[in-house]
Amino acid sequence: MTALPMPVSAGTPAPVRRQAAIPRPPGVAGTALTGRQKAAIIVRLLLAEGDSLPLRALPDHMQAALTEQIGAMRTVDRATLEAVVEEFIAQLDSIGLSFPGGIDGALHMLDGHISATAASRLKRLSGASSKADPWDRIAALEIEKLLPVLSEESAEVCAVMLSKLPVGRAAELLGRLPGERARRIAHAVGQTGNIDPETVRRIGLALAAQLESQPLRAFEAEPHERIGAILNASPAAMRDEVMEGLAADDEVFARQVRKAIFTFADIAHRIEGRDISKVIRGVEQARLVTALAGAAAEGDAASAEFILANMSQRMAATLREEIAERGKVREKDAEAAMTEIVASVRTLIDAGEITLRPAEEEAEEG
Repeated sequence: MTALPMPVSAGTPAPVRRQAAIPRPPGVAGTALTGRQKAAIIVRLLLAEGDSLPLRALPDHMQAALTEQIGAMRTVDRATLEAVVEEFIAQLDSIGLSFPGGIDGALHMLDGHISATAASRLKRLSGASSKADPWDRIAALEIEKLLPVLSEESAEVCAVMLSKLPVGRAAELLGRLPGERARRIAHAVGQTGNIDPETVRRIGLALAAQLESQPLRAFEAEPHERIGAILNASPAAMRDEVMEGLAADDEVFARQVRKAIFTFADIAHRIEGRDISKVIRGVEQARLVTALAGAAAEGDAASAEFILANMSQRMAATLREEIAERGKVREKDAEAAMTEIVASVRTLIDAGEITLRPAEEEAEEG
């Protein structure tokens, strides 16, 4: 191995180097060192080379032990340095797979791959660990979940929370509070200068437990959104019958469901004209012709005409000719083809490629 250009002992006075040098048995460089001493040598060398090390990711007790070891050492001869570096590189080369370490890291790695129930249980277990930082979990929560804390907790606790959150998120939270409440919390931030780290940690643990103690929901979507999605894929006659029954039993819930439903007839009122090309892109032309030809008979002529008006004139002319040649379309075929177009709209909405305009009822309420 080529000799490293810079000994770790650079800058240390010669008398101290001779007096406190780490002993090394002849012919077996580095074997007399403890694991902690070897770690200190590697860290010292990397820092001397100008590398940035994520030492803050280590538990506090390990950071303290490493710092104490570095403080206790003085010099290392070149042969020992080379031996430690070679051993370190060999260990790195022998690693085939690494794991994140700790429940927090495992949860982050498995996010989206395990159930919400299992994740919640593991988060509670992670929160009970003395090594886990509760503020990391709090910072990952949605703004809507954090807002109630700023309304219900004392100004001092809120000041600590804002101080531990990223500046951008803290500013957004503060901006959504009433003026007087925001001023009280801002003033309380000025009183947190001498608060000790353990108190901040305990506040974080209490808030994390409070925020994560909410019962798990079996369904992510709201009830009216779930039944609305089902009715979207149901035949029109059944949809109308169910909606009539809902309106008779629970008018408020029926109104929510009605807003969640999106049918072919809604295309003309809730889709932007520029988005029509995206909607029909994933629909076979034969199915599109069937839907447009059957739309007139189904009373959905406005949406059919809206689709034709927001595509190229050449394509629209071609489709009009095919519609005329197609003639009358069976109700069942027309409804299936229109449902396919509605499904294309839903796919684009879920992917974030298009956004629906508010329904007429929502616009009036707004």
